[in-house]
Amino acid sequence: MVQIQEFFDKNTWTLTYVVWDDASKDALVIDPVMDYDQAASKTSEESAQAVTDFLRGHNLKLHLILETHAHADHLSGSQIIKRAFPSAMIAIGEKITKVQEVFKGVFGLPDDFKTDGSQFDRLLKDGEEFRAGSLKVKTIFTPGHTPACASYLIDGNVFVGDALFMPDYGTGRCDFPEGSAKDLYQSIHGRLYELPEDTKVYTGHDYMPNGRPLKYMATIAEEKRENIQLKAQTTLDEFLKFRTERDRTLAAPKLLLPSIQVNIDAGHLPAPDQAGKRYLRIPIR
Repeated sequence: MVQIQEFFDKNTWTLTYVVWDDASKDALVIDPVMDYDQAASKTSEESAQAVTDFLRGHNLKLHLILETHAHADHLSGSQIIKRAFPSAMIAIGEKITKVQEVFKGVFGLPDDFKTDGSQFDRLLKDGEEFRAGSLKVKTIFTPGHTPACASYLIDGNVFVGDALFMPDYGTGRCDFPEGSAKDLYQSIHGRLYELPEDTKVYTGHDYMPNGRPLKYMATIAEEKRENIQLKAQTTLDEFLKFRTERDRTLAAPKLLLPSIQVNIDAGHLPAPDQAGKRYLRIPIR
């Protein structure tokens, strides 16, 4: 039987999931977090360590670390967890290469920074079905928030990253480079909403609107009926108008610049210089 444990990072409003088979103890992790204090430019490992401790405490065999996309609001903790479980593979949708190409130029990354996705252990294709031990996973590309977003369907549970949020919060923003509100509409309305209505939706963030408690799971039926930005009957034109106008009002995520350059490199921090110091690149406009 598939089990799911969530971990919530309040600093970035991010949800990480451990998914495992209770019988075989085979497991995977989705969207882990590396803690980063921007003011001090200091990383720490509390969030990823909590996941690692859980895996070890439950004697789980970690096969995969899945990223739904190159996050713009937190640094990935995938390398921290891989250090604890060296045989685990880090996987992401194969269109990460598009994001790497765009942001290599934005950050002026060195010529030898590869944009072929080879920093990741595995690149996944749309519709690809694969296994993490006894766990069966299907990849569903859900672009729009970024061109490389992917959702993962596991035994009636779909992990959607930033495509969908709880019904009272809506959908992901689409104003990042190569983002597309039209693509997001098709991803949600044409793909996720076509899943069985009892499919459970697990989101990548929860912002607890109006002070309500943390919530991270709804069903496809609830999303279609209640999502404040995109219901089953919402038209493409209605969504495009809303999403475009809404995105114009949004500030850039606080950790956008450090997050993207680490996350397109599969969670690796920049290489140290001769003095052993690492530096992030912050372009000035």
